[in-house]
Amino acid sequence: MTKQLEFIQPKNKNAKKVDWNISERTRSLVSFYAEYCEYTEEEVVDEFLQRNLVKDEQFIEWIKSIRNNKRMMKAIGLEE
Repeated sequence: MTKQLEFIQPKNKNAKKVDWNISERTRSLVSFYAEYCEYTEEEVVDEFLQRNLVKDEQFIEWIKSIRNNKRMMKAIGLEE
């Protein structure tokens, strides 16, 4: 039995720099979590938001209720 190759996926496709203010507590939390999982702080924020915000059913329902929402749906990976 041969094992399937597992290819490395590219990181941060189309990443853009943002300038946000966050609380010191949140900054510390992200920093410590990044150290723990050996990711950069940017990767922690990106991965967490991508994996979790699309699980917010009320958020998804809100997007679906918006007229002409195709651009939004495509941008967050929920094309129907």
